[in-house]
Amino acid sequence: MSDQREFHDLGMDRRIDRRDFLNGVAIGAGALSAAFHARPARAEQGGGSVQGPVSDAYPPRRLGLRGQHASAVEAFGAIDAGAYAQFPGIDVDTRETYDLVIVGGGLSGLAAAYFWQKALGPNQRVLLLDNHDDFGGHAKRNEFAYGGRTYLSFGGTMSIATPYPYSYMSKRLVEDLGIEVHRNAEFASRELFDAYGLGPSTFFDKEHFGEDRLVAGTGRIPWNEFFAKAPLSDAARRDLIRLYGENPDYMAGMSMEQKLSTLARISYQEFLLTHAKMSPDALPFFLGQGGRNNKRVDTTPALEAARRGSVGFDGLGLPKEDQFRQGSYTFHFPDGNASIARLLVSRLVPKAIPGTHDMHTIGAAAVAYDRLDDSGAAVRIRLDSTVTRVAHDGPMEQAGAVKIAYLRDGRMHLVRGRNVVLACYNAMIPKLMPELPAVQREALAYSVKVPMLYTNVLIRRWTAFKQLGVASISAPGMYHPSTSLDPGSTVGGYRGVTTPEEPIVVHMVRNPNKPGLPRKEQNRIGQQELRSMTFHDFELSIRRQFARMLAGTGFDPAADIVGIAVNRWPDGYAYTYDTLADPDLPPEQRPHVIGRQRFGRVAIANSDAGAAAFTNQAFDEAHRAVQEILVSRGLA
Repeated sequence: MSDQREFHDLGMDRRIDRRDFLNGVAIGAGALSAAFHARPARAEQGGGSVQGPVSDAYPPRRLGLRGQHASAVEAFGAIDAGAYAQFPGIDVDTRETYDLVIVGGGLSGLAAAYFWQKALGPNQRVLLLDNHDDFGGHAKRNEFAYGGRTYLSFGGTMSIATPYPYSYMSKRLVEDLGIEVHRNAEFASRELFDAYGLGPSTFFDKEHFGEDRLVAGTGRIPWNEFFAKAPLSDAARRDLIRLYGENPDYMAGMSMEQKLSTLARISYQEFLLTHAKMSPDALPFFLGQGGRNNKRVDTTPALEAARRGSVGFDGLGLPKEDQFRQGSYTFHFPDGNASIARLLVSRLVPKAIPGTHDMHTIGAAAVAYDRLDDSGAAVRIRLDSTVTRVAHDGPMEQAGAVKIAYLRDGRMHLVRGRNVVLACYNAMIPKLMPELPAVQREALAYSVKVPMLYTNVLIRRWTAFKQLGVASISAPGMYHPSTSLDPGSTVGGYRGVTTPEEPIVVHMVRNPNKPGLPRKEQNRIGQQELRSMTFHDFELSIRRQFARMLAGTGFDPAADIVGIAVNRWPDGYAYTYDTLADPDLPPEQRPHVIGRQRFGRVAIANSDAGAAAFTNQAFDEAHRAVQEILVSRGLA
């Protein structure tokens, strides 16, 4: 098939609202509310554009490349190269001085503004600067307007969830925002999928398994039946059935101390191949599996895999850990944690999100982006503003303020803050403040952000998934290893999907990596991969994958895909430590602890400062940073 023919059959030549902003009109509160509550219209035969209110002035409706879009990161190369080691020349002196300037408008930055005002009162003047065209950072909201209705999904951090206890301050913040986490089950249930018998599945691709074949029932039907349907060699099938059954002690003869020590020093892959004697033919099945934050089978410590409940360890007799499980402390909005960001903004800049909002109303609330940076407001949020340099205005010990230089509309601007919180990527801070002590700069540069790709695809119906009996597809050898239907939670003024004839958002995830290398190197290569790819590259991969996974169902990628939002995060989630990649250090000597130390009037927040990619960590680091300033200034 020629490229031209393939592109036509996949729909690459169709002008839907993924590359540009067609059919656009300004969006207002009435239009948004109507779109949320409208009955779903019948999609036109043959596909067509994503219709509805689309506007450059309303970032959630911008499709195509989102996340760290090009204009948000175009200055990063110069910053990293040290172009602003000396404080840059200023084109525009705003002559503004704030009580607090926050660099970074993500959840940690917004929480820092909230904690500051709670401590010192609503008249404190606060400015948040962010390089993106929307607030919330990784809490990204994607909206699709189609058939007279709005469909939501999340382009980044998706829920209030953690394996650890929430701190008092984080719990209090969530409660103050009107989020009743214990009610999550009322809004997000699997009844819809259960009614149609939909569950998990695995797509075996021809490049790794010899042929394309989708097998439904992953983890739901007996493993011997599941693997019997898969295109596997006899050796791979035999070993996988063994591993997913009852295993012997593959480390017999070792003491428990020796087992634990060995498992901490080897990867899950090495355990499977060396100790469990798994055939290398079976390894492709594990390609898409691993730990949190881009750790895969070759970079996940075997001990971590064992404690997570991965297969192969049940015969070792490992001691069970007492792990905190706060199952009720989970909540998922249809747009993920973007609704948390919106709730924070509604408190900080009330004119931007008028009215009193909680979890029941925030989803449908309209945001007046032109009021975020209102000169009359105590708190202002200035988007499309990339901070390039931060320095005390004079010797640190005597300085009464901090100078912040930022690029906006191609010109260098200057603003001052009596205090500053850097709620941005911690590894970039040494370039923003080269005056920091060398040991602190080195500690801040230690981590390598975890690259993430969250892709949302609006399809005009999901009858193909119903026909296959699947709600999610694990595709270990494909570009997006994870694909799942996102029916949406019925909360916040939003109604989720109810029938297979309705349009639905399909959520796809990729953690780019390069197997065989150390985890940090894999992260760096993954970052470069995401930065180098165009939307055309992503779209072609998405359409090809849909065509292959849903082959034989009548799914037409040209007609049935009606919207795409690719949320790429080269500088994604916070780096976490593990026993393979990082030295075993006392907590106080770990790089994130040394790196986050206050420097004069500047404190450091963001989840990076806690070495944990959790929402509550972003909140906790914001609270710590604010408290450090308040105590140092005698304001606490």
